Amino acid sequence: MSRRSILVTGGAGFVGSHLCDRLIAEGHDVICLDNFFTGRKKNIEHLLSEPRFELLRHDVTFPLYIEVDEIYNLACPASPIHYQHDPVQTTKTSVHGAINMLGLAKRLKCRIFQASTSEVYGSPAVHPQTEDYWGNVNPIGPRSCYDEGKRCAETLFFDYHRQHKLEIKVARIFNTYGPRMHPNDGRVVSNFVVQALKGEPITIYGEGKQTRSFCYVDDLIDGIVRLMESPRDMTGPVNLGNPVEFTIKELAELAIAMTGSKSDLVFRPLPQDDPMQRQPDISLAKDRLGWEPSVPLRDGLARTIAYFDKLLSESDLPRDMPAARSKG
Repeated sequence: MSRRSILVTGGAGFVGSHLCDRLIAEGHDVICLDNFFTGRKKNIEHLLSEPRFELLRHDVTFPLYIEVDEIYNLACPASPIHYQHDPVQTTKTSVHGAINMLGLAKRLKCRIFQASTSEVYGSPAVHPQTEDYWGNVNPIGPRSCYDEGKRCAETLFFDYHRQHKLEIKVARIFNTYGPRMHPNDGRVVSNFVVQALKGEPITIYGEGKQTRSFCYVDDLIDGIVRLMESPRDMTGPVNLGNPVEFTIKELAELAIAMTGSKSDLVFRPLPQDDPMQRQPDISLAKDRLGWEPSVPLRDGLARTIAYFDKLLSESDLPRDMPAARSKG
């Protein structure tokens, strides 16, 4: 594989930092771009002494002038607590950020990857979700800044592809978990694990019957890289996620069992527009990329528990954790 110069926007985030690790390990030069709204320097500090790694503080809503061979666009807060904190900025990050990165890719005539999301399916009326499903999204709800922002970004990517012959790769990422999840992101895996480790009540929204399919981050990164290296006609969108489905209550009970916690379950009302089912159909990824997840939930959860246990022991974790939502 030839050595390339690669830009990763959102590179100090949970998924982005793991992608930087993979690209550096493959021998590439990596420029990690992040504005550190949700990204953390701690996620990439082990790479700072690496001569092929460069950190750039920048917001994708502003133009960027740089020379690279490939672009991975991952910049955008991805949990409800973070993307609802400043919904206008979230939409701008998805839309203006896409326009700026697509403009850069057009000038450089380089391949560009877009990290889209299962949220483009909204509260799905089709189960499991296939890439040809158009979704069921509330355009004016509290989640729409993220859902519609990502949908608009997909529109822009495919219009640049049709109008400018730009080589694009679009992945719809389903619930992903693992080490380096943001401790304050309000997602079920991180919050359930932390609450269990601290012996606090585990907060479940609704009755815990809503389902999610949890993909370990290493599996996701492998899918992303395979998509980026796939033939030109493989534009996507392609679902990347684990099709094995669990209820939120099952996840909570597993977190309690694996941590040996005495935490109780506490139930709260379900937030507006929270999807009841989320499961990817990954037939396309299997067929065209030869990809499917290999890490079972119990194995990935053990690694995630060890990560957060270490954070707690180092007193690096804020004590005022928010209650968990059902987004994974």
